[in-house]
Amino acid sequence: MDYFAHNSSVIDDNCSIGSNTRIWHFCHIQSNSQIGNNCVIGQNVYVGSNVIIGNNCRVQNNVSIYEGVVLEDNVFCGPSVVFTNLKIPTFKFPDATGKEFIKTRVSYGAIIGANATILCGINIGRHSFIGAGALVTKDVPDYALVIGVPAKIRAWVSASGIKLKFDQNGIAYCEKSNKKYILNGKIVKEAE
Repeated sequence: MDYFAHNSSVIDDNCSIGSNTRIWHFCHIQSNSQIGNNCVIGQNVYVGSNVIIGNNCRVQNNVSIYEGVVLEDNVFCGPSVVFTNLKIPTFKFPDATGKEFIKTRVSYGAIIGANATILCGINIGRHSFIGAGALVTKDVPDYALVIGVPAKIRAWVSASGIKLKFDQNGIAYCEKSNKKYILNGKIVKEAE
């Protein structure tokens, strides 16, 4: 076993957990889930069956990640983030095959702030930033900063999470990395 799991946590059969990953107090990792290398899973986190969590992810305390969710590498989930997996929840539990669960993808380097709720079927773009308490009801483009209920694009951020200030030509530089970004309508790209 190349990872650490606190003895109060429950890890079901057939889970794949990468090296140097740390799973803290009172977590439940359900069967057939995958957690990559160098991840931190905070206290009281629920990871549903068949969930995929990439490498270098940090999932803070009290997060619920239900079946159908994929977190790519380098994703940050703040405390009490909730993902959903049904459009119309009913009292009757869906069949055990999970075919009713709707897929949600959080792309590389995305940041999700505390208490955000992510409705199912959403794609969250690369290096996007979901503000604390946001209710995400539709896809989020790469590098977008979204806040509110429902969440709306309020600004653009760099891969370092720094708010970008575009000039009249749609060019911005990250104050932290000095990387160049180009804005074209509602698409931001890192210049090569």
